[in-house]
Amino acid sequence: MELIDVGFWSVLPPIIAIALALITKEVIFSLIIGVMSGAVIYTVAGGLGIVSVFQITSEMMVGQIEGKAAFVIFTMLLGALVGVIVLAGGSKAYGNWAAKALKTKAAAGAATGALGVLIFIDDYFNCLTVGTVMRPVTDKFKISREKLAYIVDATAAPVCIIAPVSSWAASVILYMEDAGIAQAGLTGMQAFIQTIPWNLYALLTIFMVFWITIRKKSDFGPMAAAEQKAEEASSGSESSTSELYYDGLKVSEKGTVWDMVIPIIALVVISILAMLMYGGLWDGSGMTVFEAFGNTDATLALALSTFCSLIIAFFMFVPRKLLSFKDFFVGVDKGLRNMVPAMTILTLAWTLCAICSDLLGTGTYLATLVDAESLFVTFIPAILFLIACGISFATGTSWGTFGMLIPIATAVCIPIAAAAGNTNLLTVSLAAVLGGSVFGDHCSPISDTTILSSTGADCNHLQHVSTQIPYAVTVAAVCFVGYIIAGLTSRLAFGVSLAISVVISFVLLILALIVLPKAVKKEQKAKVEA
Repeated sequence: MELIDVGFWSVLPPIIAIALALITKEVIFSLIIGVMSGAVIYTVAGGLGIVSVFQITSEMMVGQIEGKAAFVIFTMLLGALVGVIVLAGGSKAYGNWAAKALKTKAAAGAATGALGVLIFIDDYFNCLTVGTVMRPVTDKFKISREKLAYIVDATAAPVCIIAPVSSWAASVILYMEDAGIAQAGLTGMQAFIQTIPWNLYALLTIFMVFWITIRKKSDFGPMAAAEQKAEEASSGSESSTSELYYDGLKVSEKGTVWDMVIPIIALVVISILAMLMYGGLWDGSGMTVFEAFGNTDATLALALSTFCSLIIAFFMFVPRKLLSFKDFFVGVDKGLRNMVPAMTILTLAWTLCAICSDLLGTGTYLATLVDAESLFVTFIPAILFLIACGISFATGTSWGTFGMLIPIATAVCIPIAAAAGNTNLLTVSLAAVLGGSVFGDHCSPISDTTILSSTGADCNHLQHVSTQIPYAVTVAAVCFVGYIIAGLTSRLAFGVSLAISVVISFVLLILALIVLPKAVKKEQKAKVEA
């Protein structure tokens, strides 16, 4: 199948998918209709029969899965690894240890955030682990369940999106490569690494987590009320870790801290070594470490590392009778099932991306609509950030948002950057898309990680959403200003533009975090007196 120039019609599939997602709140349905509409447009433009609509849809979908088999294997095996680690009791043992080792409320909050940062491989793993592990600890120090749920949520997606060794990184790298990032002289891995310091939403959110956990009286809005209520509660509310369950299966009582730490360390170390191997560091070509990372096949490396880590977990858990042979593979099965929804969204998003780029030329058409010398160029990162925030919040998924916006951002920014001599524009715009997409995944009430965070923290879901949104919106507002500054300074040297944008963004957030608790408290006091 050859590309057909259909002009404006090439934009309709992503518009239809986005509009339906906003209206129905069902991202899978919306992506299916978007894919089918693209197939219909191609069929009509090419003068093909109606059967071609279904033929194109199925062939493009199968082709995407075939081309990304390593990523599919990695994602499914990662789910399996998560399942067996939780069942073996490693997560529970860490929680018991932490409850004894920590002495203050600030230390307990910071340790919860640190564990969230440590588990950067996958957001599902993070949500399944941190809340369950740290709940007894935070209860002991009277940290509210709402605060715990926020910390869990804020160190899930925001951490995964800046971790080169993660399921998120592998997905984003594939999206970037499919969108034609090679035209900018970059591999997917190189482009992803360059976006990390520009991902303002992720960096500022992580900073805010530790700010509000370490500083006293730093909460504001509904979260401050939840914290006050927890402080006034009796100390007898501490939860017990004597029995924990994962998908109805009893977690082992014999697990140790190392049963969680060693498989994670093994996964990280093997992933890094495998990336260097596939990147050609040891093939005699004289590559540097950074060049090898840039030249690597990340999905193959991650698939290899998860397989090896699962084998390591088997020999750690089964011979020591933490899990029986049967229960180990029951855990594998449970973990695999948990990854099916994510893989469904990914497959559909990949297919929509392929139809738009390979058959309809959507990106090429959009690039012709923007004047490289116009003032609009300056605001592209901020505009993309807002659009990504809106889509991801309405649909509850960042991965679907990646699939819709990364091809558009790449197609628009590459020719503009070349024409205007603006080398930073592409990197900043992609980072804005990633950060905006994470905003919705972080705080949308229909986001899977938001729901899992509520569950792990044993917090009422609506309470978690209502207490978290003011914090997420505060960071997003600062990021919007930051991306405007980034656009204004994007013609400067990379380091200069980055320093100006990041420093101003952090200063603005710190000022907001100092002023808001006082302002909100003053307003509430005035209402009471009135």
